[in-house]
Amino acid sequence: MQETFINIKSLDMDARGVGHLENEDGTPGKVIFVEGALPGERVSFETLRKKKNWESGRMVTLQKPSSMRVEPKCPHFWHCGGCSMQHLEPSAQVAMKQRVLEDNLWHIGKTKAENIMRPMYGPTWDYRYRARLSVRYVAKKGTVLVGFHERHSSYVADMTSCEILPDHLSAMLVPLRELVRALSIYQQMPQIEIAVGEETTVLVLRIMAPLSPADEVLVKAFADEWNIQWWLQPKGPDTAAPFYPPGKELYYTLPEFGIRMPFKPTDFTQVNHQINRLLVHKALTLLDVQPTDRVADLFCGLGNFTLPLATQAKEVVGIEGSTALTTRALENARANGLADKTTFYTRNLFEVTKDDLIALGKFDRMLVDPPRDGAVALAIALAELRLTHPELMPQRIVYVSCSPSTLARDAGILTHRAGYVLKKAGVANMFPHTSHVESIGVFERLEHFQPREFAAPEVAE
Repeated sequence: MQETFINIKSLDMDARGVGHLENEDGTPGKVIFVEGALPGERVSFETLRKKKNWESGRMVTLQKPSSMRVEPKCPHFWHCGGCSMQHLEPSAQVAMKQRVLEDNLWHIGKTKAENIMRPMYGPTWDYRYRARLSVRYVAKKGTVLVGFHERHSSYVADMTSCEILPDHLSAMLVPLRELVRALSIYQQMPQIEIAVGEETTVLVLRIMAPLSPADEVLVKAFADEWNIQWWLQPKGPDTAAPFYPPGKELYYTLPEFGIRMPFKPTDFTQVNHQINRLLVHKALTLLDVQPTDRVADLFCGLGNFTLPLATQAKEVVGIEGSTALTTRALENARANGLADKTTFYTRNLFEVTKDDLIALGKFDRMLVDPPRDGAVALAIALAELRLTHPELMPQRIVYVSCSPSTLARDAGILTHRAGYVLKKAGVANMFPHTSHVESIGVFERLEHFQPREFAAPEVAE
């Protein structure tokens, strides 16, 4: 069969090369998304999915390579779904992510940042301090697999190492397979969650049946040999509890602010500790908090931004949708001697209204760090607040985002309807070798503003 070659012009958000088939008259035709292809390359492809206006597939023949192409460090890269961009030079990965952010801001939010900040870089390997590994017994192979899923598949990748996990966890993958296979409940353990702290590594066993006495002996011996702590999770995340050995505490630190942050292995914390430190430093620098300021930290979680903010502001109000989280955040504030400068409220920020903002009072500064869904209700509430109580509008907002599309949507509301200007925006390479884009935007309130029409579009979250 004759191969069909196309020229790759760009990358999409899933790190697939984008090109076009040519029409008979030489004009660009159907869009083709090619896994493994990079901009500037000429490739042939195998179609995996076909629609009327587009096809997706994987690269078969590389006729003309890109100067940005590198040899993937991990031998499992081409079938493991944990990474998607190891074949692209790291600085080019970041440039692509920055372009994604800028494109989203313009095409979704109809806005531009006055200044694009330099990207935040950290380690590109051994950086992933949080991971959820799937566990499967494969009868045909007579073995247990422990790892990430294969690309576009529910199967578990047959991986014996991982270049983005810390070295001690990568070395543990094969022994983990052997341990699970030796347990009596090896077919009733669907996942192992990993969390690495400053002094402790915790592995959470999701078990659907109790460990037998013999299992407990094996599990404890493994913990002693590999210097880890086991937690057991019989049902949902709230059931996870320490098992062996006792007495170890997970925590990470923010040395610049003298903060020690305890957390549970099932809590949400950033996977890349070094980038998190850079991100906290950058966010607080951009927010430019003054000693007299009252600051809001929305979607505050365990207090990752709240507690550093409390070292600089007069008062910080942390708001989160879970009472369990706000309780834990207050405990962390007390442990760090910051309880007198922090207040925590439980509110559903996905349904926040103008009246809620009025009841909370005036904030001089606001930090927003939502999940992938973004903060559309907050942006709309601020736009409505502008019409009736402009004196309550925060002068500056720093928005930290894990989704450039929802950031762009909310930026559109803030700039067109709420009277803010997007002063700066940029990316942080929180997840090297993946297409995940972590970004940050700085919004400054305009004194004189005429609202403009802007309908917030539906975006893929």
